[in-house]
Amino acid sequence: MNRIPRPAIVLVAIAMLALVAWLLLRSGADEDHWLGYVEGEALYIGAPQAGRLASRPVERGARVAVGAPLFALDTVTSDAETQRAQAQVTQAQAQAADLEAARQRQAEVDVWHAQERSAAAQLAKAQRDYDRETQLVGEGIASRAQVDAARAARDSAQAALDQARAQVRAGEMSAGRDAQIRAAQAGVTGAQAALRGQQQRRADIAPTSPAAGMIEQTFFNPGEWVPANVPVVAVLPDDKRKLRFYVPEDRIAALRMGSTVRFTCDGCGAAREAKVSYISPRAEFTPPVIYSERARAKLVFLVEAIPAPSGQPLPPGLPVEVEPQ
Repeated sequence: MNRIPRPAIVLVAIAMLALVAWLLLRSGADEDHWLGYVEGEALYIGAPQAGRLASRPVERGARVAVGAPLFALDTVTSDAETQRAQAQVTQAQAQAADLEAARQRQAEVDVWHAQERSAAAQLAKAQRDYDRETQLVGEGIASRAQVDAARAARDSAQAALDQARAQVRAGEMSAGRDAQIRAAQAGVTGAQAALRGQQQRRADIAPTSPAAGMIEQTFFNPGEWVPANVPVVAVLPDDKRKLRFYVPEDRIAALRMGSTVRFTCDGCGAAREAKVSYISPRAEFTPPVIYSERARAKLVFLVEAIPAPSGQPLPPGLPVEVEPQ
């Protein structure tokens, strides 16, 4: 019977120990790596009112910049409403200006001022005549009837002056009262507000992209009727990508909101960083698709992290491997 040489036994034992150590190290390394995937939060863009889709210059998968036109509903009705609101503003402004303007033309006002000066001169003459007649009647030269006639002439001249002054005031004052003027000015403000609201509704039926990103989906084609508040396109912004991964319950205490983790993915190059933005307050059982048979029975917590800004946005659904910083 041949016996195995002792050196061979020693080599086999060393190899077995190395294999066990490698398995233990790999098992410990697996505990520090958490599998997950990239998820995107799309923006669903629609219009607040129904209408026929006139144009949609973007297609699914296309890149869009901030402010790029996404779609436009038919604008015939909206443009007519905008013109009507503009006409109401013009009308309100004209009414307010008419109330604030002088009632008469300046030439007419000048005539009334001249009449006022003439009436004042007549009154001054009548007052002097009355004073003279009063003095003469005291001296016995004039009669009482002459004094009464002079008094009547003076009173008539005073009435003529009062009338002329009233006519001047009527011509120079505004055509409406102060309350009417304030009401007209409020009407102008209301009409302008209605116009701004209509202009905003006009802009809402032809929205632009609120962020740079990719068109994830389109839901209507030009010519179709679009109900109000129903998305027409879905935009996936570049800065709305996040990692979703599951952390075992014995490691969750080491993570904090705002802490940094590192992750790698296929084709991503060197490891990148992400900041933890959400930690689930409730535990759940490990999804069997994510974890191996060994970790399937463990409790895990869902964690989300925001990747650092990059010129190469991660596509949703991409598997990632995350580890603590």
